[in-house]
Amino acid sequence: MTGFPPEKDSRVTVANWQDPGSVRWAFRHMREIIPTQVIPAGPAPAADFAKRRDVDLAGITVHRLSGDTTSVEDVFDETSTDALIVLHDGVLLTERYYAGNTESTPHLLMSVSKSIVGCVAGILSDRGTLDVSASVEHYVPEVAHSGYGGATVRDLLDMRTGVQFRETYDSPDAEVRVMERSMGWHPRRDDDPVGAYAYLASLERAEPHGGTFTYRSADTDMLGWVCERAAGTRMADLVSTLLWRPMGAEADAEITCDAVGTGIHDGGISAVARDLARFGRLLMDGGTVDGREVVPAAWIEESWNRPDAVRAAFAASDNEEVLPGGWYRNQFWFVPTHLGEAMLCLGIHGQMVYVNRATRLVGVKLSSWPTPQHTASLVDTIRSFGAIGVALGAADGDLQPQARKGRKGRKGRRH
Repeated sequence: MTGFPPEKDSRVTVANWQDPGSVRWAFRHMREIIPTQVIPAGPAPAADFAKRRDVDLAGITVHRLSGDTTSVEDVFDETSTDALIVLHDGVLLTERYYAGNTESTPHLLMSVSKSIVGCVAGILSDRGTLDVSASVEHYVPEVAHSGYGGATVRDLLDMRTGVQFRETYDSPDAEVRVMERSMGWHPRRDDDPVGAYAYLASLERAEPHGGTFTYRSADTDMLGWVCERAAGTRMADLVSTLLWRPMGAEADAEITCDAVGTGIHDGGISAVARDLARFGRLLMDGGTVDGREVVPAAWIEESWNRPDAVRAAFAASDNEEVLPGGWYRNQFWFVPTHLGEAMLCLGIHGQMVYVNRATRLVGVKLSSWPTPQHTASLVDTIRSFGAIGVALGAADGDLQPQARKGRKGRKGRRH
């Protein structure tokens, strides 16, 4: 986007914003491409960070997926990073911005948005507004005869519906791409449904509900629809009143919406990196901010302490090869690390919130990978945050006590 007006060849539009040469500009200018709804932050002062010291990322080594050894600084420098924040035991150690991004730049979170919506569901469940054991059609009768008929809210939360949906980004005819056209993330074709919810109601079922974990962005959009119906409030306002304001966010967030005003729950939220770090710190601290419960502690604990069936559903999926020993629960990913398990909020093109209770580390990385998925960059980033946590614990001389505290209360066995 250069020139006034921009030259034709440099324009970023709804047709090309996800192309490799456009994503870096697009991810911080979503409101200029697609309609958005504001997620207001509160009028109160933001929950701040205490600064202790800067961590030497160049001095911490990590083993790449390729087998090579390098520094974590090199990993971040080489994986299209736009913003990087590291917290250790709640203290801000590193805050870096790249390629023109700043602390006030909103950045598209892609599927990190799913974890935010999952927390909204957890709060509504705790308040008795949402019954996660209820059927989807109990809240949204319009989908009773679709593929979502007979699925439960719990199936949505853990992505274990049997709906026919392919999340293959390199196939223009895959369901994820048809859904994007319907919700306004790409030019709509004449035979595409108008709006995300109309598209969800058109999906069919491929297998029984409650089976293998299959990553389906449509399940999160359906979850968002259920939450809106249960609460009688649109998602932008639910996130604001239930999470963003109580968390002490410093900046308004925003969520893209479709042609009929529906928020895109599966990946449409944009926010500044510092507020993502606050979100990660909240998750680290069991859902609390300054001793106040924002997200129910029981919701977060049941995510960590998954049932064996949830682990088995993940092990039977193709995700096991990339994240062995992991699981997916309540719209969060979990993976074993060298010390304790890590909770992950993940989005394509390199968005990540990393939380490890054993090492007391929170990491935020916002990126603009040229391609939606890149296994080596994903694994190397997870390993880098893990290496930082281990190095900081070793330097402080209290790594093992942290590990014991982080694993306190684990009920499920480790796989």
